[in-house]
Amino acid sequence: MRNRRRKPVAPSTLATWECALENWIYPNIGDMPLDSINNLAVKNFVTKLVASGKLGASAIRAYVLPVKMVLASATDEQGELLYPRQWNHKFIDMPRVEKPEPPVFTGEIVTGVVATPVPPKKSWVSMFFILCGAGGLRFGECLGIDIKYISQDCSTIKIYQKIWQGKIQEFLKTEDGKREIDLHSSVAALLREFIGDRNSGLLFCTRTGKPLSQSNILRRWLHPILKQLNWKHLESGRSTTGAHAFRRFRDTYLKNYTSTPPGIINFWLGWAGEGMSDLYDKIRHDVAFRKQVAEKAGLGFGLPSKKPVVGPNGPKIETQPVLEMAASA
Repeated sequence: MRNRRRKPVAPSTLATWECALENWIYPNIGDMPLDSINNLAVKNFVTKLVASGKLGASAIRAYVLPVKMVLASATDEQGELLYPRQWNHKFIDMPRVEKPEPPVFTGEIVTGVVATPVPPKKSWVSMFFILCGAGGLRFGECLGIDIKYISQDCSTIKIYQKIWQGKIQEFLKTEDGKREIDLHSSVAALLREFIGDRNSGLLFCTRTGKPLSQSNILRRWLHPILKQLNWKHLESGRSTTGAHAFRRFRDTYLKNYTSTPPGIINFWLGWAGEGMSDLYDKIRHDVAFRKQVAEKAGLGFGLPSKKPVVGPNGPKIETQPVLEMAASA
């Protein structure tokens, strides 16, 4: 899987499979001959996984997958399966995955997140969350933005790579993930100011130019900010969430509160089309129109802007955040 040319596997997926092999598969059924790995053997294996009490339904299903893959990889010189199996999940009693309602932010919450004050040396935090909300970016994609992939006017960002475990990967989750993000002019102006006179390197990085950690952003910034805003997931009641809440916000806003064409939404979010009509749709190549749509759609959340506070004795030197909503036209 690591070396195959057809449908390369992401390192994160390989790491999951390696974990399953080392910690669960080898200790439990690693010594069994392949021809004895049948529905009953997998049923007993699943029973052990459930009895451990350490794994949820989705993890168990994910850890059974490498077992099936190992059997399927055993072929003769003509490519025929040596150990064909008809898997019976009902007999195996494979746990069902109950998909909870995924957490999603409202415009008010995104406004609060980007407006939360941060130390001057951590100004990148606000810019990072603004781009995630305005572009529907995954955290790894946002961390992987290189300045050379940003247009001169900062209105378009090319998503060509991502950061995973502190390393740059020049491929994305899917082929459609390689795309361009068109930004509202208000965000482009903030991005232009944030970049300053830099002309190379990662947009978000350490003082030595190394990639930032996604887990650190969640633990040190997003989760404390959400707790401060008293945000809670309606279903679980937790005040923590992953990075996809920004993507769900952007998708929900564009689909339900703007007239953005579906083809452009799919392009901006890096999704494949669902039918032949989507395959024929080439609106993504009309850059000028895309920019018009981005400007008209707006953001759905407010941007922080510092303005002088006028008191009874005239303007004060101190400033305070004033929220400006980039509204849909």
